[in-house]
Amino acid sequence: RLIWSTQFENFLATKWATAKRFGLEGGETLIPGMKEMFDRSADLGVENIVIGMPHRGRLNVLGNVVRKPLSQIFSEFAGGTRPVEGEDGLYTGTGDVKYHLGTSYDRPTRGGKRIHLSLVANPSHLEAVDPVVIGKTRAKQFYSNDDDRTKNMGILIHGDGSFAGQGVVYETLHLSALPNYTTGGTIHIVVNNQVAFTTDPRAGRSSQYCTDVAKAVNVPIFHVNGDDLEAVVRVCELAAEWRQNFHSDVVVDLICYRRFGHNEIDEPSFTQPKMYQVIKNHPSSLKLYEQKLLETGEVTKEDVQRIHDKVNRILNEEFAKSKDYVPNKRDWLSAYWTGFKSPEQISRVRNTG
Repeated sequence: RLIWSTQFENFLATKWATAKRFGLEGGETLIPGMKEMFDRSADLGVENIVIGMPHRGRLNVLGNVVRKPLSQIFSEFAGGTRPVEGEDGLYTGTGDVKYHLGTSYDRPTRGGKRIHLSLVANPSHLEAVDPVVIGKTRAKQFYSNDDDRTKNMGILIHGDGSFAGQGVVYETLHLSALPNYTTGGTIHIVVNNQVAFTTDPRAGRSSQYCTDVAKAVNVPIFHVNGDDLEAVVRVCELAAEWRQNFHSDVVVDLICYRRFGHNEIDEPSFTQPKMYQVIKNHPSSLKLYEQKLLETGEVTKEDVQRIHDKVNRILNEEFAKSKDYVPNKRDWLSAYWTGFKSPEQISRVRNTG
């Protein structure tokens, strides 16, 4: 899972070196952590998960967690989003940039169950999606008679700057235990790369930790080293268990770093020269974990290389498919929304003179 997360970003950087993608480099352990969280949640009875997140690492989550077809993601780099054939003008809202889009998918888990994942679309306005995710989760609970709120769950991914700095985060946290708004607990994952665009933590908040705002509602906060894969996975499992057992919010503070600029065109050493000198010489979490496994003898170099080769082969196959990719379904109107009509289908705009 960590190899998939890392290789995906490396592949995008190779094929589209100057394209904005807001990569996850430096925080790649988020992906195996989320996958383990979903597997554990499914084992504990969760059937639907609604996810909200900003642009950082979104393509990685779309491809490796929510299983959006990689060929579709690659085609969006080449030519943007396209409507389903024959439906031009009927459905709108699909022309946004690739790192704002969402999708939904029924994902099989390692425990043999299936879990429905829905990643909500998000604008450039950070954290605007928070109350949307909570509302959608609450609606799913209402319409499925999920009175104990154990089958439908919301997960919100934040940046360290926005979690501490945006009022909507605090407002959403304070709705969490109100009878008319509660969803039985939301899991918050803060991708804490210790810089917000160009803002240092000391210039962005008055508290020691970016997650201190969550202390106002007395929820548990787990701080974890993003370079320690096994610790990240364990904490994500623990967060899922806490939510299902105690039905309250829980926060995972994933302390990592941002290897490149805010987007791939920026040069971060202009504003954080000392920090980026350290980052430049710091090995990736994948390299650290591979080294650990090799030293303990749990895997061989051949085993590791075999997985790398397999992932690279699949990525290249999907890249080849992307050149001829044609959308065959609408991301937002599948499954539960089948038959949902657009305004254009209900009543076409008529010339009134």
